[in-house]
Amino acid sequence: MSTGRTEKEQVRVHIRWMIRRDMPEVLQTEQLSFEFAWTEEDFLRCLRQRNCIGMVAEQGEKVVGFMIYELHKAKLHILNFAVHPSWRRSGVGNQMVGKLVSKLSSHRRTRITLEVRETNLAAQLFFQKQSFRAMRVLRSYYEDSGEDAFLMQYKFADDTADDVEESVNRIAQYEEN
Repeated sequence: MSTGRTEKEQVRVHIRWMIRRDMPEVLQTEQLSFEFAWTEEDFLRCLRQRNCIGMVAEQGEKVVGFMIYELHKAKLHILNFAVHPSWRRSGVGNQMVGKLVSKLSSHRRTRITLEVRETNLAAQLFFQKQSFRAMRVLRSYYEDSGEDAFLMQYKFADDTADDVEESVNRIAQYEEN
């Protein structure tokens, strides 16, 4: 039975810490994925922060996706997340989200949050399929375009807290320093 859209064969990826040598492939995926892409300096400035983690999804010797996230006391916050266009709809993004979800626990970090551009319907639908929920609209969130963002959140099964912390445009924050 066909679902109408062509699903690629699901692939297994190895998810590991991002290293300097990954940067050219990460930047290529970033530029193919976003109109307002991060620069190499944006990545490096972010990754120099003590609580900022970079991970890549590797298929063979090729980096096919990446995620940048921050560790906070009660949550993980995704700053940047992309899968190379050639590898989308093949399970890479699901495995990367699964890796983050596996880091949650009922007694420590219980949530994952992120912001998604209001025009990025593909990302909204992807994260919704991963059980993220839109919590609120952040008006004029993106300085580059003035565009609104949706604050989305995934909650660990045992988490009953309903609070959502205020969200900040991290790139703009680093530029101020």
